[in-house]
Amino acid sequence: MAAGGASATKTKNPNPNPPSSLNPNWQTLQQKLKTGHPPKSKPHLSDTKALTKPPPPSSVLGKRKEAPGPSPPPSSSVLIPTSDDFSLTEALAMDCEMVGVSSQGNKSALARVTVVNTWGNVVYDEYVRPLERIVDFRTNISGINPKNMRKAKEFMTVQQKVAEMIKGRILVGHALHNDLKVLLLSHQKKDIRDTALYQPLLRDGRKRALKDLADQILGVKIQQKEHCPVEDARAAMLIYKKYKKNWEKSIKELVKFREKRKNKSKKKSMEKDAGKSDVLSIS
Repeated sequence: MAAGGASATKTKNPNPNPPSSLNPNWQTLQQKLKTGHPPKSKPHLSDTKALTKPPPPSSVLGKRKEAPGPSPPPSSSVLIPTSDDFSLTEALAMDCEMVGVSSQGNKSALARVTVVNTWGNVVYDEYVRPLERIVDFRTNISGINPKNMRKAKEFMTVQQKVAEMIKGRILVGHALHNDLKVLLLSHQKKDIRDTALYQPLLRDGRKRALKDLADQILGVKIQQKEHCPVEDARAAMLIYKKYKKNWEKSIKELVKFREKRKNKSKKKSMEKDAGKSDVLSIS
């Protein structure tokens, strides 16, 4: 009885196979069936380090980008001086901007003059107050406006300074007769290098615009809107330097030819005078 009661009071184990006795593969399969996803595996120690590793400190300059391939420099960079020499070199290039004076504004007067040396560095650049009243500023071409006249210098002061600078030097420019005309100056022909007159730069015997020459020879765009005398002077100087060797050779040959012709003419004149004196002495 006692034994029977004891056996009756024994609790029946609902799970005859304790979890610890299950095959690990079976446990994995059961887990898949319950959740529909494979059990999460613990991260490996190396993965844990990778996850917990702090990000590298960001640079002050920000994230470094991959350097792009070399791009061609802008065409205007051709006109940038490559030297810091601001001396008055043997050759100087000059360009002037004019405004309109007289009653109808159709007469040109000096309003700005720029001189650069052989390196393209500006050695003189001044706005000029014309001797006559300005009727037309021609701003769309000259770039001159009334504000520029507030700091403009007197014409005589600028004229004297430019005359001193270019004296005895090679003067480079484009259509220089116009610039010299408004400056009321002259320059020795043998020292003028005009890109509008040099034979190899002509097209079918005709003068070409500086804008056209700069585009073809230097590959640079100038005078797109208002004219810049600094750019124009630099362009003229660069064109001259490209042709300098042959240009100077032709000038020397021309000077030599003129001197020879002059001496020949002088000799003939002397012989003629000597002949006349002989005739007088005989008579």
